[in-house]
Amino acid sequence: MDQIPVTGLKRVGPRLAERLHKLGIETVADLLFHLPARYQDRSRLRPLGALRDGDEALVEGIVADAQIGYGRRRSLKVWLRDEAGGGLMLRFFHFSRAQMEAMRPGRRLRCFGEVRQGPQTLEMVHPEVQQRPDHDDDGAQDGTAVDVPLTPIYPSTEGMQQISWRGLTDQALALLAVHPQSLADLVPAAIAAPLGLPALHEALQTVHRPPADAAVQALVERTHPACLRLAFDEMLAHQLALRRLRRERRHLTAVPLGGDGALRRRLMERLPFALTGAQQRVVDEIARDMAGIQPMMRLLQGDVGSGKTVVAALAALQAVECGRQVALMAPTELLAEQHLKSLAGWLTPLGIDVAWLSGRHKGAERAAILADLAAGTARVVVGTHALFQADVQFAELGLVVIDEQHRFGVHQRMALREKGVEQGRLPHQLIMTATPIPRSLAMAVYADLDLSVIDELPPGRTPITTAAVPDTRRDEVIERVRRACAAGRQAYWVCTLVEESEALQAQAAEDAAADLRERLGGLRIGLVHGRVKAGEREPIMAAFAAGELDLLVATTVIEVGVDVPNASLMIIENPERLGLAQLHQLRGRVGRGRVESYCLLLYHPPLTAAARERLDILRRETSGFAIADADLKMRGAGEVLGTRQAGMAAFRLADPLRDKDLVRAAQRGADRLLEDESRSGIDRVTALIHRWLGNRDDYGRV
Repeated sequence: MDQIPVTGLKRVGPRLAERLHKLGIETVADLLFHLPARYQDRSRLRPLGALRDGDEALVEGIVADAQIGYGRRRSLKVWLRDEAGGGLMLRFFHFSRAQMEAMRPGRRLRCFGEVRQGPQTLEMVHPEVQQRPDHDDDGAQDGTAVDVPLTPIYPSTEGMQQISWRGLTDQALALLAVHPQSLADLVPAAIAAPLGLPALHEALQTVHRPPADAAVQALVERTHPACLRLAFDEMLAHQLALRRLRRERRHLTAVPLGGDGALRRRLMERLPFALTGAQQRVVDEIARDMAGIQPMMRLLQGDVGSGKTVVAALAALQAVECGRQVALMAPTELLAEQHLKSLAGWLTPLGIDVAWLSGRHKGAERAAILADLAAGTARVVVGTHALFQADVQFAELGLVVIDEQHRFGVHQRMALREKGVEQGRLPHQLIMTATPIPRSLAMAVYADLDLSVIDELPPGRTPITTAAVPDTRRDEVIERVRRACAAGRQAYWVCTLVEESEALQAQAAEDAAADLRERLGGLRIGLVHGRVKAGEREPIMAAFAAGELDLLVATTVIEVGVDVPNASLMIIENPERLGLAQLHQLRGRVGRGRVESYCLLLYHPPLTAAARERLDILRRETSGFAIADADLKMRGAGEVLGTRQAGMAAFRLADPLRDKDLVRAAQRGADRLLEDESRSGIDRVTALIHRWLGNRDDYGRV
């Protein structure tokens, strides 16, 4: 199977082969391991009255009314009722006279589709519709409902329909049934057998084509033994890749950066606060790593406001004490500017100038910065992705600090690291994130990194009271802002869009700012969003930080890095559109002083069950780690990690939280396989990594 190209299958010509190539599918084996992302459950009818926004459901009812509506777009609207009195609207923007005839009042229809909240009631837009055979006219209209328990839905690409995926996997499964020995089970029986899970071939057959008697819920929730067998193989491949990376790093060397501690002691004497116990513990861990001859690869996690930047500053001074350069890279100009401000405030009095490099530096100004970096006169530089561009050269880069590393792709991070290679020796790396990752997930995904956690907030941080408020009470919220600013405090008003979108019913930041200026006359109001040029945004942010503005209207560009202790009130419009981690990050912009702070979540009703649960969690929890655990339970590992971004370890079936027993078994199995490989010389490891990760096994090479 690993040797049979997909072009050997029926109906796979050059164009289809190119589309499959985009997804990394070259062979029949690749096709077998291209697993369904989800299933459509058509095994049971749902009462119309039990439907909720976001459900994907099979329903049946009688047409109560049908008419053409002439709004912004012409549409056919069909009202469906069932025997229990429930109702649902079917909406069709593209329809024929025959379809209109088939959906006359009195007809019984069976429909499958996604339920959405429409302007008046719940709707299905262009569902698959089938007339019930107990009526005069039968036959399918607008598609045919599929009468099988579970229909697999595959990850796809442009130009690939689900019917094509099912046809291709049918062929691959038929070949597997005839020649089962042609697909090697790469997991030794001694590792797989104790788990009591099905054989690889059986698991693939079940997951691709669930039998009629399959446990539907277990397959949907990925807890079926067939899913768990494949999840174990996938987790094992990830663990092997991470262990191989860690093993390879043992052969890499770095310049030991112990330092004499002089600069660090001077900074500590000048700081207006003492480090927390957690900060000091992490500082010591980093100092030990940097003094070693192997390159440090440490992931620093810390909740919003836990004080990661000062830890990075102390690490930077340790490198400077040894005559080395330091580069700190952040994903946005705003966050980079905040780091620049903090580091300059601490390091400039020590005689260390902090350079700044971003995409807006051009011409002679940029050339001067690059010359200072190449000559080594710039000891510390803060920047964005501009730092890893080809013309940026360092004299002696000793430490790379990367903030919010998941926003950078692997190749970007590696490009910056390679700039510090000196006679085969690599720079040390410190990777920081303010998005706490549950330990169970960190063990599974970042097993090649050493982990440091700042799990203690500095004293003086005030608790933030969080409340969810429907946007029908917008006037009350605006009055709350007026009172807070009149009392000498400052406030944020965060919108989720720059431009108006009726579909999302979200207030645009620009419109919100205009409205608030009109209704809050006398208040000094600023506006920032991603389309405001950095050169124009910086003075606005500086004015807000200096207390020259009362209210800052912004999009989520202020998610990280903004520190204004006098800001005690945050309004987040349409919070139902954001994830838990992002909401927690935004909330962390207030409560940074000693005044009681509030975060109001101004939502648009009605909320989906998932959105309501998210907002409830945010109201109850203040710990970023507790929120991360809740986020992981709700969304799964792939979504929490942001695996769609370049360079992340994307799981297909495995879920490190749900499958934590499998994680432990995979860790033991990986150790055993690597030991067997070194003893026997038989390389199953490379094949297993390639099967599940393809060419992505370098995702840990940061």
